[in-house]
Parts: sequence; C-alpha cells; structure tokens
Amino acid sequence: MGNNLTVVVLAAGGGTRMRSKTMKVLHPIAGRTMIGHVLVAAREMQPERIVAVVGHQREQVAGHIRELEPDAVLAVQDEQLGTGHAVRMAVEAVGDVSGTVLVAYGDTPLLEGASLRWFAAEHEASQGAVSILSGIVDNPFGYGRVLRNAEGDVEAIVEEKDATPAQREVREINSGILAFDAEFLLEALPRIGNDNAKGEYYLTDAIGIAREDGLTVGAYPIDDVMQTEGVNDRAQLARLGAEMNRRIVGRWMRDGVTVMDPATTWIDADVTLERDVTVLPGVQLLGATSVAEDAVVGPDCTLKDCEIGPGARVVRTHGELAVIGAGAAVGPFSYLRPGTTLGAGGKIGGFVETKNASIGDGAKVPHLSYVGDAEIGEGTNIGAGTIFANYDGVRKHRTRVGRQARTASNNTFVAPVEIGDGAATGAGTVVRQDVPPGALAVSSGPQRNIEGWALDRRAGTPQAEAAEAALADRGDAEQGVAES
Repeated sequence: MGNNLTVVVLAAGGGTRMRSKTMKVLHPIAGRTMIGHVLVAAREMQPERIVAVVGHQREQVAGHIRELEPDAVLAVQDEQLGTGHAVRMAVEAVGDVSGTVLVAYGDTPLLEGASLRWFAAEHEASQGAVSILSGIVDNPFGYGRVLRNAEGDVEAIVEEKDATPAQREVREINSGILAFDAEFLLEALPRIGNDNAKGEYYLTDAIGIAREDGLTVGAYPIDDVMQTEGVNDRAQLARLGAEMNRRIVGRWMRDGVTVMDPATTWIDADVTLERDVTVLPGVQLLGATSVAEDAVVGPDCTLKDCEIGPGARVVRTHGELAVIGAGAAVGPFSYLRPGTTLGAGGKIGGFVETKNASIGDGAKVPHLSYVGDAEIGEGTNIGAGTIFANYDGVRKHRTRVGRQARTASNNTFVAPVEIGDGAATGAGTVVRQDVPPGALAVSSGPQRNIEGWALDRRAGTPQAEAAEAALADRGDAEQGVAES
C-alpha cells in the first residue's frame, strides 16, 4: 500500500440502538474502543492519510481519535445524510485525493489490517472503478446481495427489501467496505442522489454509476466474513467481544502459551505473553499487561497494565499498574494498587494490600498487611498484621524500611518514619520515630496481670465459669504435687 492510499473511517452515526450516553464507536472490546480496533487495522496499511468522519458527540469522538491517531484528518458531518454524503465530507476535508480511497466503518472491531491490505491490493490489480469487500454466508438475510452477470462481473447491489425471491437466494453479501479509484470517486459523488425512502445519499449508488459509465466493478469475498460484522446493540457487542477474545486466546496458545481453560480466560488485544507462560482458569489480563516466560498466572486473577517477570507466580490477585519481578510470588487474595513494585524473588502474601510501594529483591510481606507509600529494602521481612499508616488526615507520607530488617507481627509504622538496615521491631510495636540500623524498637510496656478479674467483673458469665473451673483444676494439680 502506502502513499497512494486514503482510508476513510465512517464514525458519525449516533448508534441509538446501543441505548447509551457513550457514542457507539467508543464502546470497548478487548481493551480498545471499536474505532480503536479499526484505526489499528487502517494504520497497518501505512496509508498516506486516514480520514475519520465524525458527527454525533463529535468532541468526544474526535478527541479519542486524536489520542490514537494524531495525524488523522477529521471531517465533520453535521447532518447524517447517508454514507455518500459522509464520504463527500471526507473528500472536502482532505481537499484532494488520488490513487485508492478505501471506505471502512468505525463499528467493525474484528477487522484486520491484513484483510484490508489484501482487499486494496485486489482492487488496485483489477484497475476497476469500484471494488466491494464481499462475503459468502449461509444465511444472507438482512444483507445487501451482490449481483453478478453470467460472466461473473458485478452488476449491482440489491438490498434485502428490494430483492426478488431469486435474488434473495444469492449468498454473496455486501460488507459495506468499498475501495474506489479516486478519480472516479470524485466524479461520481456529485451524481449520487437521495431519491429514496430515507432521503439519504447512499455510497453504494456509485456502483450503478460505474456500470452506467461502462467501468469495471469488482467484488472480492473475504474468507473470514465475521471481520466485517458491525455492532448495533449491546447483544452484538457482547457476541463480537466473545469472538474477539476467542481469537486472541487461540493465537496465544498457538504461540506457545498454556491456557488451561480458554472459556474463563479473557485477554485484551494489547496484552503481550511470552512462550511457556501458563494461564490458569478465571484469569483476566487487561490493558497493556505483559507476562514473561515461565510465569504462572491464576487461578482467579485480574491484572490490568501490570508487568509480570519471568518465573513469577500470581494467585487470586487483583492488580493494576504494578510490576512483579522475576521469580516473585503474589497471593492468594492480594490487592496490588498502582505504583506497586515487587523485586525479584520477593513475596506479597495472602490478604496483603499494597499501594505506591517499592518492595526490594527477596523482601517479603507474607500476611494480612497494608503497605502504602513505602520502600522496603532487599531481604527484609515484614511481620503479619502490619500497617503502614501513611495518611495523617491531610497529607500522605512515606515509610522507609532498610535492607535485611525484621519487623514483628502487629506493627504500625506511623509515617514519615525510617527503619534502618538490619533493624528489628517487637511484636505490637507502634513505630513513631526512626529506628537506627541494627536497633530493636519496642513501644509496649511490661505486661501486668490482674488476678481474678473475670470472677470479679464478669460473674455469672460463661467466661467467669470457665476461669473458675480452670483455677479449680490448677489448685487441685498444685495440691497433688504438694502431697507427693
């Protein structure tokens, strides 16, 4: 393809059947919007330009297109007067076109760049005025039929409602994706009328104009006709989403990834997986997540925009914008919030929540802890039930724990505070001041036992009865020892 190709993406329709405040082409499938998938396919053709036609909610749609394709030309169709009118707006926005103009739709998320390249190449090789990307289907109901003459040349497209019984038997359908010789398109667009029930300008009328002028019209059936299927409502959105996921999962399995249960595995389009990754049941890999060689994810994980290192193991974990180092272990029931980094060989264990935390190589937070706004050094072990108290009610503060430190259970680190290399803390300690390297920090006073408290203060309760019985047993045992 290249510099003599213009791709027009139609994205002006309202999509009322979606029944949504969100514009139809902005609904997501596999981590991208529908129009995002189409723009990726168009970009793979390396065209001279991409022109997107916007209309309904154009500020929202145009802004999204600008994010994905900054160099795209935006054409505005204020009134939706049909596909012919939309393409006319696209041509006017460009000013001039030459070579090939390919027209696609923003609501066909399964469309692939390789298919568009093949179609454009067939069109250019034919040197025809118009080419139709068609498909052969078992049940063509509802689609426009491609009508050919005895020689196999395309004569026309007839819509379902206008077709004769014989024409309805034709199984070759029009996908709506068309390729034009630019010179013919510029000449044909002003000749397209709107003398129809809807008063709209239909781009497909250019086919009849080409035939009237004695020009060649071709139709090229795509093997994978589902690529051309559009989305009109939520049910179709779900069906095509499931189909895209099936294709993505299948591709990764063919590339050497073990997916134990494809039916419960969801992988977004921009996820990357290396060979010998294992994905267990109930896993969702979303956004730009990457998983390196020999890592095992699952069961029951949701990871979005995460980086999983080689040989890491992640079990029953929810993570977002987190980095997990090589050979590290996470889970089960861990919550990794944005800014979490776990070093090589490190561990984030069961019922641990982390946020904006850097946990060094070989460091461990094994049990029942909250680690927020923290730095934990290499080889350090954080005791069970530890809280990094990072918020003073106004601002967030950081806690720093040095290398090879050992903190005991049920600690609270009141930030900002620093625990030095090789330091330790006692069980139940509340750390409010820095702990020097190698020091032991304790904050609780000596234990004091008030004998008989339960009998005095809880008389008549099961607690007091249990205490009384235990004291009697202890008295009997002591008496027995004394007699012996």
